[in-house]
Amino acid sequence: MAKSKRGSLSFGCFLLLLISLMGMVALGWMLVQIPVLAEQRFGYASSKLDVFDRYWYSLKLLLKYAELTTPLEPQATPRPFVIQRGETAEQVAIRLQREGLIRDYEAFRDYMVYSGLDTAIQAGEYEISPAWNAIEIGHQLLDATPDQITFVILAGWRVEEIAASLPTSGLQITPEEFLQFVRNPPSEWHPAGRDSTGMSLEGYLFPGEYRFRRDASVREVVAAFLDRFNEQVDANLREGFSRQGLTLHEAVTLASIVHREGVVEEERPMIASVFYNRLRAGMKLDADPTVQYALGYNSIQQTWWTNPLSRDDLMVNSPYNTYQNTGLPPAPICNPSLSAFQAVAYPADSPYFYFRARCDGSRKHSFAKTFEEHLQNACP
Repeated sequence: MAKSKRGSLSFGCFLLLLISLMGMVALGWMLVQIPVLAEQRFGYASSKLDVFDRYWYSLKLLLKYAELTTPLEPQATPRPFVIQRGETAEQVAIRLQREGLIRDYEAFRDYMVYSGLDTAIQAGEYEISPAWNAIEIGHQLLDATPDQITFVILAGWRVEEIAASLPTSGLQITPEEFLQFVRNPPSEWHPAGRDSTGMSLEGYLFPGEYRFRRDASVREVVAAFLDRFNEQVDANLREGFSRQGLTLHEAVTLASIVHREGVVEEERPMIASVFYNRLRAGMKLDADPTVQYALGYNSIQQTWWTNPLSRDDLMVNSPYNTYQNTGLPPAPICNPSLSAFQAVAYPADSPYFYFRARCDGSRKHSFAKTFEEHLQNACP
């Protein structure tokens, strides 16, 4: 009987040993499979990781699979996200979670380290959506070229200057396409209304900063400029134009001249008053910017605004030349600022009929009631 018990005990030990060996084999197989499974689900691990780190990050990612592959808000739209120069992957991950773009910043950070993308993040502006999962967002952060671009119209630009800025803007609109549209817009688009047939949109492309998709069409871009115009040149301003006896188109035309003449904003109401006084007296406006507009591009100076003007320039044959023609020119000469519109709607009350640039480099003007006083204001 004792011999039989020893045999049973030996068999039990053998069985336990066998089970232990099988467990170790299974464990070893699982350990081997962890990086394989991670590779299947998350792609290749970074070559910078050593064997231990590869196993460690593979295991962490597998445990956080749902957090990495499930979007936070499946129906959400992209929104701006800015990465500052010098930010680490962990800092970026923390902000992504704080701003409601990812579920788990630690899982996101671990994925970026595992894949080697943590050192490839670019500083810049992005459009990121919580409808993307964390892995998709991680790959988006490698290219700082945003889906949207910022486009700027400087106050006082004429349409050709706006067109010239398009090739470097990020928009896919050519200068030729833009000019063709703004010079021949659909009549129902023109803010001037039913009397605008055949009129360019010069003067109505409101200056400022705009955000567009890179693939925005010329119609979408111009519509945004006109919407801003209608928003800024509101009912109060238009009532002011009417009190001065001007139609909207006449007011935009005068504002374009006031803007080009008045470099210093505070002077624009006074400059507007001079032009009103001259118009009411039947005098020519004698405005240099109208001649500059008539002359067009100066290939020698490489500008649309020739300066200084010669005596021959003042004789150019054009309906825009206010040295040769009384009244306002037929259309605006640039796209003026809001302050120029305000000056036309609410001009200063002055007795002045003349102004000229001061000689002190301030870019301000000296004003005069008479031509004799005007001559006395000339520089020595």
